[in-house]
Amino acid sequence: MSQALPLPPAATTRTTLTLFDMALIGPAIVDAVLKLGPRTQLRSPVMFVVYVGSILTTLMYFQAVAGKGDTGSGFILAIAIWLWFTVLFANFAEALAERRSKAQAASLRGLKKSVSAKQLATPRYGTTWLPVAGADLRKGNTILVEAGDVIPIDGEVIEGVASVDESAITGESAPVIRESGGDFSAVTGGTRVLSDWLVVRVTANPGETFLDRMISMVEGARRQKTPNEIALTILLVALSIVFLVVTVTLLPFSLFGVAAAGAGKPVSVTVLVALLVCLIPTTIGALLSSVGVAGMSRMMGANVIATSGRAVEAAGDVDVLLLDKTGTITLGNRQAAAFFPAPGVSEQELADVAQLASLADETPEGRSIVVLAKQRFNIRERDMASLQARFIPFSANTRMSGIDAGARQLRKGAAESVKKHVEALGLVYPPEMARMADEVARRGSTPLVVVADDGRVMGVVELKDIVKGGIRERFAELRRMGIKTVMITGDNKLTAAAIAAEAGVDDFLAEATPEDKLNLIRSYQAEGRLVAMTGDGTNDAPALAQADVAVAMNSGTQAAKEAGNMVDLDSNPTKLLDIVQIGKQMLMTRGSLTTFSIANDIAKYFAIIPAAFVGTYPQLKSLDVMHLASPDSAILSAVIFNALIIVVLIPLALKGVRYRAIGAAALLRRNILLYGGGGIVLPFIGIKLIDMLLSALHLV
Repeated sequence: MSQALPLPPAATTRTTLTLFDMALIGPAIVDAVLKLGPRTQLRSPVMFVVYVGSILTTLMYFQAVAGKGDTGSGFILAIAIWLWFTVLFANFAEALAERRSKAQAASLRGLKKSVSAKQLATPRYGTTWLPVAGADLRKGNTILVEAGDVIPIDGEVIEGVASVDESAITGESAPVIRESGGDFSAVTGGTRVLSDWLVVRVTANPGETFLDRMISMVEGARRQKTPNEIALTILLVALSIVFLVVTVTLLPFSLFGVAAAGAGKPVSVTVLVALLVCLIPTTIGALLSSVGVAGMSRMMGANVIATSGRAVEAAGDVDVLLLDKTGTITLGNRQAAAFFPAPGVSEQELADVAQLASLADETPEGRSIVVLAKQRFNIRERDMASLQARFIPFSANTRMSGIDAGARQLRKGAAESVKKHVEALGLVYPPEMARMADEVARRGSTPLVVVADDGRVMGVVELKDIVKGGIRERFAELRRMGIKTVMITGDNKLTAAAIAAEAGVDDFLAEATPEDKLNLIRSYQAEGRLVAMTGDGTNDAPALAQADVAVAMNSGTQAAKEAGNMVDLDSNPTKLLDIVQIGKQMLMTRGSLTTFSIANDIAKYFAIIPAAFVGTYPQLKSLDVMHLASPDSAILSAVIFNALIIVVLIPLALKGVRYRAIGAAALLRRNILLYGGGGIVLPFIGIKLIDMLLSALHLV
């Protein structure tokens, strides 16, 4: 028998990074230099203008050294150096964001060790198997994985039940159960089987596995610009063109003006290049890419794999959230809380029949009925052999379960299902039971009706599901941001309405089927809304494929994961709320930096134009509000400030602005006041301080 190679220790270690991890800064600096190629720089049109300006001023410096320039070589050299620094700082911001993502993916890359696999000749346990390399497996092959084996590739369990250690993927130490059928049949390559065995059908070829996609996405190798990012780039290019036209226009105008006046000196090409770089939106142009990469990195930090930056951005734009009730809004484990017997039936008789009907029910609800009967009436020690019991499992068609014990048929199930069952026997369903079930449902609980062997309805078992603490406040935050929350549940309308009111959701869909979910999403999208939802089962796949943001649970089926554009490694349905917050934070960060950058450019325009052109037009001296030392000092101070402000804002671009649950109008006002106001004031202060320092050091 072949022995699978053990998982490397590094594969199960979570990567924790500080904002500026020293292990990342060195490689990021090297990457920043390597990004100086023209093809790389052309991806950001704004920074490409700075790149060209850097090359041009460098050439002009060598010309000045040769005695052919019209400006001092020292001034040109200073301008050229700081323009190159501006380009390098922009490259460094993007490289640092990418390095952080690559560091997060390092442990995942460690999982891609070659392991042996046990390929079965036929898709069933007990047949002979042959040892093959994991890299030789192909989609459709069938393999056996036993206790201690590493699952070599993605697949779907077709036979067996086993506990699986997925900590290398999810970081969660508790093992999970994987079994054939249902919504927990998908297994991921790189995880380890802890007990028992599984027969797995391979669902991906090497290089196309979930792990391969994770590494590629996290590293940002396939990251493409999102529509909003493209639109913002077009805006920045348009602004750059406007300032380029203005700058080019100033050159002949200043030259002719000097010739006509017979006084002053013309503005040099070096000054105009520096002026152009200072006035175009270099701040956001330098940080735009790093904001997007950092957004995906923060999503990975939340243990969510996004298939693209487009998915992260869409998460920030969604205005409708579809949320499963069970596990998301409520704790999920409904517990039996009370027995309500029918007229003429004692509570103990109801508890006795309900317990018998639940003995084979392994769901938390079924086990809780058995426990409640023991606690209330000490009913225990059932002799199942003497009862000659045959267990009837729950069916989605009948929505009932129970046992056949000899001639007795005991069932429990949803009120409507039990009513149909009783009427099918030719009996009358007591109206008192309908009222009793409605009363239980109005309290937000789930009524479970119990019926005995002769069609006699015994009573109602109340199942309580607890709404999660703090969930109402989170929904209130989403409402303030203009996001509508819709609860999806299979419960009847009365129960759904009670839970919805307690949780504070805006709307609900009761007795939901896969078709209902799909139609609901389409109806919202027809209104122009963006919809997000979570799912884990094959029956969720159509709705996940339709949703704008579709978060599939890692524990779910392969069909669900392929239909979604995000995968939650923790398989936590409430993660959808965090995903929306991360998406919003990315958009807020981009908007804040854009506001600051444009305000910055406006301020620099009024701050340095008078000082820069005072030598050509002495009458502009009256507009020099900062009283800068000289035109050369004004230009050099502005160029230095332009480079340093990028460095100052790198932490904000990587960490993101603080998330606030406020509406779009309030957010716009805050951006204009804080980042717009700061963008106008800061250049005046910064440029003046740099000018004073240059003058004190006699550098200009």
